Amino acid sequence: MSAQQNYSSLNEYPITQKWPATNPDVIQLYSYPTPNGVKISIALEELGLEYEPHLIGLSGDVRTPEFLSLNPNNKIPAIIDPNGPDGKPLALFESGAILLYLAEKAGQLLGSSAAERAAIIQWVFFQVGGLGPMTGQLGFFHAYGGKEIEDPRPRERYYSEVKRLLNVVDQQVANQEWITGEFSIADIAIGPWLRAITHSYKAADEVEFASFKNVVAYVERFVQRPAVEKGLNIPAT
Repeated sequence: MSAQQNYSSLNEYPITQKWPATNPDVIQLYSYPTPNGVKISIALEELGLEYEPHLIGLSGDVRTPEFLSLNPNNKIPAIIDPNGPDGKPLALFESGAILLYLAEKAGQLLGSSAAERAAIIQWVFFQVGGLGPMTGQLGFFHAYGGKEIEDPRPRERYYSEVKRLLNVVDQQVANQEWITGEFSIADIAIGPWLRAITHSYKAADEVEFASFKNVVAYVERFVQRPAVEKGLNIPAT
């Protein structure tokens, strides 16, 4: 494993030797269509930023020296912006940080005042620190490797916690279309994880998903957005 570095040009990044850029002038996205991965493809589509996606497998690819040189934490997504601050390339990992960077770069989806911006960032942190990790653990213990564990307590723990978080979101969107009023990166952060509960993890019954009527309607609105519909399938598998 090597430490992440920022270089003076895109082709200096080791990852470009394994996943070459067809268009080196646009943002390079290294990802897989998981909830965290599609947060970034959706954001790029919503923001209208040009980018080139590279499919990174979750078992082998993320552990290669080339990928670890970009993200030493061996997780997707990661990006390289060849036209970063001051015209220099910028490499980033962690989906929440990438969302903030892209919104700032485009000057969109971060509100129109300091108060709105703070509220949006608050809800991005809600997803990064709570909804994402708890829902991911739900997926592991309900749908993936952890489902073979006989002890029911891990599953019960995450069913309960996800229901609690669903209630938080349900109340937040009870009287408004989007998390902070206007569509923002907070919705891009939260929407894919809510969708995963029913679409990927098939855990709707266990967390009583249908009982959260405002969440159900919110997810329906979210997936109907053209940029979301496209971004959910990028990179193609």
